[in-house]
Amino acid sequence: YKISVAPEMDIMEYCRKEWRGDTPVAKRMRKGYEAVAQKFAAIRRVRGDNYCALRATLFQALSQATQLPSWLQSEDFTMLPENLMSKYDWIKQWQLKQKLGRKMGEISDEIKEYLILLRKKWKNISEIKGPIEKQEACDKLFKNEEEEYSLYEALKFLMLNTAIELYNDDRNGRRVPVFSWLLFARDTSSNPCQLMHNHLNHIGHSGGLEQVEMFLLAYALQYTIQVYRLYKYSTDEFITLYPNDPEEDWPVVTLITEDDRHYNIPVRMCQETML
Repeated sequence: YKISVAPEMDIMEYCRKEWRGDTPVAKRMRKGYEAVAQKFAAIRRVRGDNYCALRATLFQALSQATQLPSWLQSEDFTMLPENLMSKYDWIKQWQLKQKLGRKMGEISDEIKEYLILLRKKWKNISEIKGPIEKQEACDKLFKNEEEEYSLYEALKFLMLNTAIELYNDDRNGRRVPVFSWLLFARDTSSNPCQLMHNHLNHIGHSGGLEQVEMFLLAYALQYTIQVYRLYKYSTDEFITLYPNDPEEDWPVVTLITEDDRHYNIPVRMCQETML
């Protein structure tokens, strides 16, 4: 199997290994890692395919989950594919993991299975009390390629659902977050159908998540995603929050990136930070 989330490594040791030289970039990265090391003791490398933003976010969310989020508990959660496809014919062109040419019913059933799997895994892991056992359960899940990729399909579909809700809210004169305007201001995603064709269908295959899609992921999961963007060290974008005005009650997950393309995860909060 391919390992999706590598074992933890001391964060400064990792930094010294990766950034040896005396270039301005290397110096900035080292400073960035030093700042992260004030809060976290270790780092876990995340496998660098085009799913890495989804992988890092989901791994962090599950490894600290203590309950099932309310949106996962709702009755009609697993009916989502069916309900959306009955309203929007174009969702039939949703591309599932490298398998093309499926029939309409199959896509709907398959996504439903992924959503059920997401709920089941989240529930099981959140019920594990001991931190070591919880971590082991996460590690095991992220070594099972079939299940892991099914969960990313579920997340992508939830992102589509969120985009449709935001788009409709905006058209009906309701208040929407600023990122929603930016999302639909792109030439390639002026509506949810284009967003699906030109962006969501490509995530994991030929592209990762763009910045504005990090906001969409945060809204879909109702999590605040806090990212240390190391190449922005010493600017006010060094620590970026998606969304930047998070809801009070959303849990927070923390990621690290050197370039806004690949994400790793910091682990083991330093004791004094926790107090």
